[in-house]
Amino acid sequence: MDRNQGGHLLRVLGVAFGIAVVIGGMVGQGILRTPGLVAQGAPHPTVIIALWAAAGLFALIDSMSTVELATSIRKTGGPYIFVRTAFGRLAGLGIGITDWLANVGTIGFVAVVFGEYLHRLGIGTSVPIAALGVGLIALIGFIQWFGTRVAGRSQEIGSAIKAVLFCILIGALFLAPRGEPVLAGPLATTPSLSLMGVIVAVRAIFGTYAGWNGAAYFCEEVRNPTRDIVRATFVGIALVTSLYVVVNIAFLSVMTPAEMAESNLVAADAATKVFGASANTFVTAVSLISLVTITNVIVMIFPRVVFAIARDAGIPGLNRVAANGTPRLALLVTVGAGALLATVGVYDILLAFSSSLLVLMGVAVNLAAIVLRRKEPDLERPWKMPLFPLPALLALVVNASLLVAFIIGDPATVLKGFALMAALTVAAYLLIR
Repeated sequence: MDRNQGGHLLRVLGVAFGIAVVIGGMVGQGILRTPGLVAQGAPHPTVIIALWAAAGLFALIDSMSTVELATSIRKTGGPYIFVRTAFGRLAGLGIGITDWLANVGTIGFVAVVFGEYLHRLGIGTSVPIAALGVGLIALIGFIQWFGTRVAGRSQEIGSAIKAVLFCILIGALFLAPRGEPVLAGPLATTPSLSLMGVIVAVRAIFGTYAGWNGAAYFCEEVRNPTRDIVRATFVGIALVTSLYVVVNIAFLSVMTPAEMAESNLVAADAATKVFGASANTFVTAVSLISLVTITNVIVMIFPRVVFAIARDAGIPGLNRVAANGTPRLALLVTVGAGALLATVGVYDILLAFSSSLLVLMGVAVNLAAIVLRRKEPDLERPWKMPLFPLPALLALVVNASLLVAFIIGDPATVLKGFALMAALTVAAYLLIR
């Protein structure tokens, strides 16, 4: 039952917005740093490229469960609403809280990195980094306050600018005069692989691909969810996968895996190697744009998760939507939490186990897609995953395997994260039942 008494979400977004959300949510500062971590774990050019391409293919397969659920249920909230529909309120609440907290932690982290990069450019050096981060969060919240149309257009513009800047960077690396590309070198000179190293590399890549489900959070706001969410998700994943593969080939054309492994910011070091110290300013500017767009995506998405939970539970205030389509109180809660984390710095606690929690959410969504086919066989499904249930089962096996691998890699951190989310879920369930 819809117990929202204060307006409704506006169906004013199109497929261009959906693609912008997918690109904006996936392509962030991570692709500029993560290649170094991947090279540490898998110091072999061919393996590096294969892992990035395989991760994109897996994202495409994994997304089939989400797309089928989003086009069938067509309610806002993303994984929360999918899991609640399939398994009930407690399970849905657990996924919703996990989703929201992990991404609020990301807001705090990204905001602090934004402040660090401004200082690197010599901007606002007299202002504390945390204050600059809070300023970014407040600015994004201010934009979102003016409604769905304004927020959506801001994301489309930001993602377009980011895509152009990445294309310039890639083109510059490929076209700059230099010696023989590293990829053409003998493979025998590369170190041997290890299972733990590959796990480290996969975990880093997995986090960089996170965000491909962004369009599925806006089922009540996309004009034609049965068509636009399908197109936005699949096209967005394909574009980002192509970008990630090509940008890594560009890095490897000027740096060896060993050089990448020693770098904290591969993009800057690769560009500096070709163009000199001035390239660092350009890469930092690209990073800043990426940080702004990914913050904009998160601040737009996750008030809607709070709203969806509050609407189901009948929580006054949080279940209200302004006339312009923004759930304003939920927005203030999300922005306030992100700003607080940026100020006190405890976002690193959430980030430490965010990858394992995201994989757990993937397992839950894959299971939800399978269970709802059995539980509600007559539910209208405008888009059905091909060869059901094979894509969902394959994604389930891979997500479950990744979860096990992450637990093996850092059992204490992962188990602490699960315990925290379980305690918060039970507490919230008892408070709003």
